[in-house]
Amino acid sequence: MKLGEYVDSSGLEQEILDLVQLRSSHLNGCAYCIDMHTKDMQEHGESTERIAGLSNWKLAPFYTDRERAALAWTDAVTNVQDGHVSDEVYAEVRPFFDEKEIVDLTLAVLSINGWNRLVAAFRSVPGTYKPSR
Repeated sequence: MKLGEYVDSSGLEQEILDLVQLRSSHLNGCAYCIDMHTKDMQEHGESTERIAGLSNWKLAPFYTDRERAALAWTDAVTNVQDGHVSDEVYAEVRPFFDEKEIVDLTLAVLSINGWNRLVAAFRSVPGTYKPSR
């Protein structure tokens, strides 16, 4: 099952959703989801540099300003144990996403965070996922 089946992501590009899914999975330490989203991104034609660089996206030059804003939002929403999403992060995302897109982006982050926790709870084995194509 794919994130797009659960979130109305019509306003968000597949590249953004892929980055959000993999980044949240990195932050949550979900090995199964990291494997799955990496394979899906490869199927979508994503470059090795962009996939590998995601673990340290702030220093990697491979992402657009819109993608960087989405990644900053993803980090902030995923890491709410550090406190609420700051005004600075909201100000960073706002020039690149309208209000509906911010809601869609937030729902995408919430969805993958939930999936990460389900997969961890049920001990899905990394390496077993096969892309649908």
